Amino acid sequence: MQLSVTFRHMNSQEALKDYAYERVSRLKKFLDHPLEAQVILSVEKFRHIAEVTILGDGVSFNGEESSGDMFSAIDLVMGKIERQARKYHKKIREHKSNTSIKTEFQAEQGVATESFEEDQEPTIIERENFFAKPMSVDEAVMQLGLIDDNFLVFTNDSTKRINVIYKRKDGHYGLIDPNQ
Repeated sequence: MQLSVTFRHMNSQEALKDYAYERVSRLKKFLDHPLEAQVILSVEKFRHIAEVTILGDGVSFNGEESSGDMFSAIDLVMGKIERQARKYHKKIREHKSNTSIKTEFQAEQGVATESFEEDQEPTIIERENFFAKPMSVDEAVMQLGLIDDNFLVFTNDSTKRINVIYKRKDGHYGLIDPNQ
């Protein structure tokens, strides 16, 4: 990592350079390849100002803080930059996990279409057995709201037939009532 520390309106201090390098190097756990870090330390009257810009992996993090002491200004600005980097790292990690799920799903779809092309019978991959509890349609809607599924199979009290209630994409519910 390249680090450049610039002092404005103040004398260069090796302790501040070392402290800035130590604080910036903590970001290595969030960024794979940080390329460049620029720290500008300046004094205006009684305000000590720290500005930090970090460029790496096609993303940049910027922050500026002022305080009565230069070390605390560096701490404040690096806290801000660290929050930005943590948010970016979390976003990238979630994006990668979502794409792996999509590729697994697409691979399963590809396997399923290949089996049809070869004139083979489709196979049942998963089977669930459960008891269709007798309840009213209103009670089934309430039950579906409590569980974490998109559908519920139940026995309708009034018709004594198996029905399916499901959540629609528009937020409403649909009911499948087979005619016998």
